[in-house]
Amino acid sequence: MRSAVSPQSRIESSPQGLGHQKSKIQRALAYRRLWLVALGVYVLDQLTKHAIEARLPYPTFGPPGHIEIVPGFFNLVHVGNTGAAWSILSGRGHWLGVLAVITLVAIYFWRHTLGLRNGVVQLCFGGLCGGTIGNLTDRLRVGHVVDFLDFHFGSYIYPTFNVADIGIVCGVFGYIIWSLRQPSPPEG
Repeated sequence: MRSAVSPQSRIESSPQGLGHQKSKIQRALAYRRLWLVALGVYVLDQLTKHAIEARLPYPTFGPPGHIEIVPGFFNLVHVGNTGAAWSILSGRGHWLGVLAVITLVAIYFWRHTLGLRNGVVQLCFGGLCGGTIGNLTDRLRVGHVVDFLDFHFGSYIYPTFNVADIGIVCGVFGYIIWSLRQPSPPEG
């Protein structure tokens, strides 16, 4: 009588099949796009913030201390944000730091559910994680997030932001767009 077990499952269940398990390095390399984008966003974020801190005193917003790049539209400034986007929860930087750590831990534990094996998803979460770590570094290092990109649209002044914020926003919106384009699970 023949066994209903496939040859592949015999290899995987045999002691020799254990050699097919991936090492920790191989598992980490499966997320290489995420690591590379996160590292790139983080390094660019920190380099630009350190350049601003070296060039402009804190706080610098508006004439005469700012650096005007495009008159009436784009300036480099040096301001701090103890809150989140648009200074929401201002003064609650310690809680936002805790939230950042919880977010990173949650992404790690739910990586399979989030679809992080997909290359596009890795790019999105790379931006999100790199930006989150960049802003968390600021909170720990100087007590606030260093913001320096200042755009004006007529009389409207867009909230000042940084490279980490760009990584976070692009990552979140990229993941939302990717999620919306995924086929719906079959009804059952």
